Amino acid sequence: MKKNGKGKYSDDELDKYFSDKGYRQKTKKKKNTKNKVFGTAIIAALVSVILLSVYLSFLSSTLPSLEELENPKLEEATKIFSSDGELIDKFFLQNRTKVTLDSIPKDMINALIATEDRKFYDHWGVHLERIFKAFFKNVASGNLTREGASTITQQLARNLYKDIGNKISLNRKLREAMTAVQIEKTYTKDEILAYYLNTVYFGKGAYGIEAAAQTYFNKNASYMSLDECALLVGILKSPANYDPVENPDAALKRRNLVLNEMAEAGFITAERFQLVSKDPIKLNFRKDYANFNSPAPQYTEYVRQQLESMAEKYGFDLYRDGLKIYTSLDSRMQKHAVNAVKSLLIPFQKSFNSYWNWGGNKEILNDAIIKYIVQSEAYKKAKTEQERNKIYERLKNDKVFVDSIKLLTTTVQIGFVVINPKNGEIKAMVGANPNISFKYGLNHVTQIRRQPGSSFKPFVYATAINEGYSPGYMVSNNPININIGGTVWSPKGGGTGGRISMRDGIANSVNVIAVRTAMELAPMDKVIDLSHRMGIKSDLPNVLSLALGVGEVSPLEITSAYGVFANEGILVEPISILRIEDRNGKLIEEFHPETKEVLSEEVAFIMCDMMEDVIDYGTASSVRQYFHRPAAGKTGTTQNFGDAWFVGFTPQFSAGV
Repeated sequence: MKKNGKGKYSDDELDKYFSDKGYRQKTKKKKNTKNKVFGTAIIAALVSVILLSVYLSFLSSTLPSLEELENPKLEEATKIFSSDGELIDKFFLQNRTKVTLDSIPKDMINALIATEDRKFYDHWGVHLERIFKAFFKNVASGNLTREGASTITQQLARNLYKDIGNKISLNRKLREAMTAVQIEKTYTKDEILAYYLNTVYFGKGAYGIEAAAQTYFNKNASYMSLDECALLVGILKSPANYDPVENPDAALKRRNLVLNEMAEAGFITAERFQLVSKDPIKLNFRKDYANFNSPAPQYTEYVRQQLESMAEKYGFDLYRDGLKIYTSLDSRMQKHAVNAVKSLLIPFQKSFNSYWNWGGNKEILNDAIIKYIVQSEAYKKAKTEQERNKIYERLKNDKVFVDSIKLLTTTVQIGFVVINPKNGEIKAMVGANPNISFKYGLNHVTQIRRQPGSSFKPFVYATAINEGYSPGYMVSNNPININIGGTVWSPKGGGTGGRISMRDGIANSVNVIAVRTAMELAPMDKVIDLSHRMGIKSDLPNVLSLALGVGEVSPLEITSAYGVFANEGILVEPISILRIEDRNGKLIEEFHPETKEVLSEEVAFIMCDMMEDVIDYGTASSVRQYFHRPAAGKTGTTQNFGDAWFVGFTPQFSAGV
């Protein structure tokens, strides 16, 4: 029953209602239906509000926390510095160097805003008008992903907080928008721009504006010109498609499009656009920037291994935290060391190549091929024996692979290290032949142990001096036969009769004198004990032939031990890492080497005097033609000249090669 326009029922309607039972029931039914529809709508609305609240609450719980917003974790490369302040290596997953906004050209900021987000200074993280326009364009085109509407702040949210993800979905878009709003509440517009330009990827392994400037132009970001800024902003849309190295034409068109956007936005004049857009792309591309070409790769790898072992203790991420590592290496000495090694190895390699013949050494080649096949990534990843056999057969018959194995196997290797014996600082290190890649090699200074030959003899003579014998003590030079388990051993080198002083014995490297000294004056257990106290870490066999260097040691430990002679009997353990700072320069740890007296000053002085004779008139006298300053040392060779050593020292440095 309906009311009239005045809100009352008419007399006819009232009469009909009370006199007609059917009319009365029909009216009630309509009223009940309307009530039901209204009630259902109310319930649906309430449920929708509840579900939306739950959904938004869930999304909020997945957003970055306040602490994460205020302290975003920006991945930054760890930098390794030499003692003279040179950058010698970088460790990273993303090669990034953070810079402040005042180090970024205004043209870069204007190019970014003109191209990516012209209303950047007006919106609060999300640009609703832009979102609706993009939505209708996408619906009209039938492609819902064609037109993007993310602001710079939304893109920053995605870059900073990886949990937001990159998948195209409503969830991701809402999380991104909500995070962007929170970022706008937390940071100023300038801070947002700085964070953005430090996070984005510019291709070629360059993360952030500074790495991009160094990679493409070999300059600091602050020195970039307008055309360079426009080029980098153009790359952001698609680093692969607009790569100026690989796709210069596409990169040029994209750069000019960015310049046009800047002109339309009023950041540059039409005249300047016309002028700059005619310029070709000018690059000074540094291929090595993303993969830093260290002047001391074995040294920095040695440093990296130490840092990895410290990561848990100090709670840092070596590859993400942007640490600053200050080391002992002197970049100038390292350069001289590398050049010296290169020039030394050329004639050695030529001599070896003329002597070596693979025809008579097929077994060595086969063993090397098997070794490198088993170490290959393809072989390691193979899941079945059948797959491994196929890989083995393929590589074994691959001429390029076999030739590379021949080259690796016949390359003369070297280990060279320089240490300051006063403070233990490693000043230079060449751990492999610098003419070949170190990528899969070992460090021949720290990781390889070889027989030192006669360069071990100073430890025998030092023990004898420590026992109270003088350098002039005469030792028999008669031939000697030693029964070792039923086998007679007769050391060669000497044995011509008469008597020779220990001083002349070490100067001329007379083997018989060294062995007799060990037998009669310096018991081998005391030689081993003194060697270990002086810094030899390797196990040494308690046999007489140790007097001639049959035990295996690394160049680092024997060079450090020689430093005890130069340092008046004081052992200072080798050190490479001096200081660790966080990305802001806050000290994490400072390191000082362990120091202890292991030899009397008198014995150290006598040994220095005896070992000077080796250089002045003994087996190393040929080096005197190069310099005349005080120096001491000892040569060493092994059977068939498989290894050749020289370990020596001046008052300032000890060195071993």
